[in-house]
Amino acid sequence: MRTLAVIPARLGATRLPRKPMRLLAGLPLIVRVWERVASMDLFDKVIVATDSDEVEAVMAEQGGEVARTLEHNSGTERAAYAASLPPYAGQYDVVVNVQGDEPFISREALLGATQMVTESGFAIGTAAVLAPPSVLLDPNVVKVVTSARGQAMYFSRAPIPFLRDAADAELQRSQIHQHLGIYAYTTGTLLGWNDIPQTPLEQIERLEQLRPLAAGISIGVAVIDELARPGIDTEADLERANREWAEFTTGSTRRDAPAEGAERRREEQ
Repeated sequence: MRTLAVIPARLGATRLPRKPMRLLAGLPLIVRVWERVASMDLFDKVIVATDSDEVEAVMAEQGGEVARTLEHNSGTERAAYAASLPPYAGQYDVVVNVQGDEPFISREALLGATQMVTESGFAIGTAAVLAPPSVLLDPNVVKVVTSARGQAMYFSRAPIPFLRDAADAELQRSQIHQHLGIYAYTTGTLLGWNDIPQTPLEQIERLEQLRPLAAGISIGVAVIDELARPGIDTEADLERANREWAEFTTGSTRRDAPAEGAERRREEQ
């Protein structure tokens, strides 16, 4: 199955203005994300989807491919629009939406989400990691519960699964899964995204993935054996990323202790 990775990028972020153009180890963040995804050699093509002349220009300087988009309400809508444009329309079976503020994205997470579609037959694939109980009361961390075959049953900012009896604490620990905001879609599912009506659950939780789930579309969740790393949302996140980048890219980042802020995973709308 032919796969297209799309990295949506916009300059209008409020918490970290001009986010895609902010520097990470001397290059714009969007370039670092594109370089990392492309270096994994997982996809037939990796593109950046943007409505920004600046982003297009800097990607051209680095040899990256850009799909020009319109103004969109979410990265999912931007990715869908890009996938509908020539020369991409009709050429790819699976589209993977990679957030443009995730330079620490792992190969395992991208591969796991993609294989949920290409090998396990789900319409949408995503990824999660086993998390400590401390995330349960953090609404910034999105939790997911799944069936035995890995099909998502529900995503929530609330503490799921809820511990009713303290005697089951160890059992609960094995079921606390922190969602990673990576999505792979069959092309048809992504292109039909805007035809799926928004639901009260999506509006209440502010979680976009509840829209297809409520519509009966299957979402497969690959549980990855690694630590969750935070995206870049704030000046502090960017400073941390610059401190950690060299160590991370040499492959020497410790896996036996969470990175600063690793338990506070943002779910992008």
